[in-house]
Amino acid sequence: MNINLNDLNYLNNININYEMLGEKNIQTVLLLHGWGANLQTMLPISKHLSKKYKVYSIDLPGFGKSDEPNSTYTVSDYSKAVIKFIEIMDIKSPTLIGHSFGGRVILKMVGEFGYKPKNIVFIDSAGIKPKRSIDYYLKVYSFKFAKSIIKLLNSKEKSDKLISDLRKNASSSDYNAASETMKKVFVNVVNEDLKYCMRKINVPTLLIWGENDKDTPVQDAKIFEKLIPDSGLVILKDAGHFSYLDKLGDFLVIISKFMEGWIIRW
Repeated sequence: MNINLNDLNYLNNININYEMLGEKNIQTVLLLHGWGANLQTMLPISKHLSKKYKVYSIDLPGFGKSDEPNSTYTVSDYSKAVIKFIEIMDIKSPTLIGHSFGGRVILKMVGEFGYKPKNIVFIDSAGIKPKRSIDYYLKVYSFKFAKSIIKLLNSKEKSDKLISDLRKNASSSDYNAASETMKKVFVNVVNEDLKYCMRKINVPTLLIWGENDKDTPVQDAKIFEKLIPDSGLVILKDAGHFSYLDKLGDFLVIISKFMEGWIIRW
């Protein structure tokens, strides 16, 4: 299914693909996937929770079967789009579950725009600007220096090709895999620090992290736990950035108990 959000000027007629599972109305759940993923990557969660709850999953703009943004989106734009989706679908006080980039979107929804869900689950969430090492800065300034030399010694056409190749070698896999539009969006969203949003979250919040997560490491999770007042952290052993897939059985038990109102102590 997809829904057109053309009543909002800032969305510029973006079509959003979504899936709804389950018919129960006791509680509604909204799943938000990570960067470079889509709603299918959250299917093990939606199938499990749909046995008791109504579960919505969406492809965020630029991912899966949803349209790409036709402007350079920020995290704020993504958050506004999700809030509008909730309004159009008449979803009342859902549980918000976000993996990685999806967690970043939830942080803005709640911490900046004041959206009030019933509760939140952050899974290996993004939102904290990483500390940059000396190696990182050496890499950045080496790229800038090399780019200036290439431009000096070559024609524009040849320079553009050489710089493009150089950028691919210097950039992350997420950046390289993105389209030209989404590359600009990626630069927008990855450099924003959202700790200020964490302090404004005042609903029960579960944090689930893989102990071996290299993309959003466990020290990030501990900052989430420190800054979000009513939060608890579960660290899954031998799991990485996709901890919910690496330890699916444990994950489903934990999230089920949280949905039932249990206080999680792991």
